[in-house]
Amino acid sequence: MANAIAQNIIHLQEALPAQVRLIAVSKTHSAAKIRLAYAAGIRDFGENRLQEALEKQAELQDLPDICWHFIGHLQKNKAKKAIAHFDWIHTIDSLDLAQKLNQYAADVENPANCCLQIKPLPDPNKFGWEIPQLFAELPELAACEHLKIQGLMTILPRGLGEQATQAAFQQVADLRDQLNQTTGFPFLLTELSMGMSGDYSLAIRAGATMIRLGQRIFGDRDQ
Repeated sequence: MANAIAQNIIHLQEALPAQVRLIAVSKTHSAAKIRLAYAAGIRDFGENRLQEALEKQAELQDLPDICWHFIGHLQKNKAKKAIAHFDWIHTIDSLDLAQKLNQYAADVENPANCCLQIKPLPDPNKFGWEIPQLFAELPELAACEHLKIQGLMTILPRGLGEQATQAAFQQVADLRDQLNQTTGFPFLLTELSMGMSGDYSLAIRAGATMIRLGQRIFGDRDQ
């Protein structure tokens, strides 16, 4: 198992552009597997369940340079712990959540960096802003002065063809550029968190700066 994880990481890192940050999606995988990926050079790990992640963080305290990314749907009642215990939160998916995180971030010495989750295509199974709604709520988002909003994140609907996938990723990239030119929006968005094991090459082509890969690194989930 150790050799397989290491080989997967080596092959990925050899193929990825230098500007792309590889996040190993470790949700449902053991702390022991995280140690194997760490030994192979990975420092960024993505979790989507708060309690599971906190348990792993406690178990891996001897690896202080791990960068923890929250990549799951975040409930507002867990926002206080998330903003304090993660380096990144990729899934701010509503104004209510942004405002709650902003409230707690004011009391945290080094709050998490954040991405806004975008739905470029309708999908009842995904959270996030549809683009017109995002623009309507920009003034309220701009008032979240304690949030460190760094970029956009997306998870595309399942079953898209290559052309539709590429177009959707490009739409998110173009939105990032448009927001950076919007007067009154105080955040400079440098990051694009998009692309998973099945579509990351298309995301990179559209300008992704962070990709989230689980199966390509760890194989099948532990649970």
